[in-house]
Amino acid sequence: MAVERKFITEGVRKARVEKYLSKELKRAGYGGMDIARTPLGTQVTIFAEKPGIVIGKGGKLVHQLTQDLAQSYDIESPQIEVQQVNNPSFNAQIMAERLANALERGWYFRKAGTSIMRRVMESGALGCEVVIAGKLTGARARTQKFTEGYIKHCGEPSNTIVEKGYAVAVKKLGVIGVQVKLVPAGAKLPDHFSVIEQEKKRPAQNASVTPVSDADTEEPALPDEEFAEEQ
Repeated sequence: MAVERKFITEGVRKARVEKYLSKELKRAGYGGMDIARTPLGTQVTIFAEKPGIVIGKGGKLVHQLTQDLAQSYDIESPQIEVQQVNNPSFNAQIMAERLANALERGWYFRKAGTSIMRRVMESGALGCEVVIAGKLTGARARTQKFTEGYIKHCGEPSNTIVEKGYAVAVKKLGVIGVQVKLVPAGAKLPDHFSVIEQEKKRPAQNASVTPVSDADTEEPALPDEEFAEEQ
């Protein structure tokens, strides 16, 4: 298999697994997942707001998830690890799901978008951006964006620092896409700098001068001059 085809296959598999887990673990507050290859198999880390629901009674649900990942998605020896999200306000996927649920319950899109953005910023985030697209008020689709704080849209920081979450709200007029981007508190931004004050130089101490007498300044006589004086 060519390298390009291998990368595409792995990307498609990861997208399918992400879609499957977000559908199955919606009640548990699904907050994303991470896949890593290990010598013993494939480590699948699931982030959730309620880990107990992911594990299930007696580990029944997590066992079913392990079988589905191995049989339906061709993941070699999957080992599922569940981690709890300590602060859901800093998890973009959880906030996107909450926004989609609010829209499905009938919230006005402006109120729902500003509410989510305000909650993220009040938690201490450096920036937040909420994008809602679809048939918001009528038969014609449009896009509404809410932004506050600092957000990177390009370059490496947009992939490594900015957290992204996607969700879909199903309504009578059609589906509404929801996207949440945020920069969590404590993120090290590449264009952030601080000025360090330079220490003031101490004045040089006055050096003591020792007076020199005339006897010390007399030049020593040359050998020829000493010989002439003796004659």
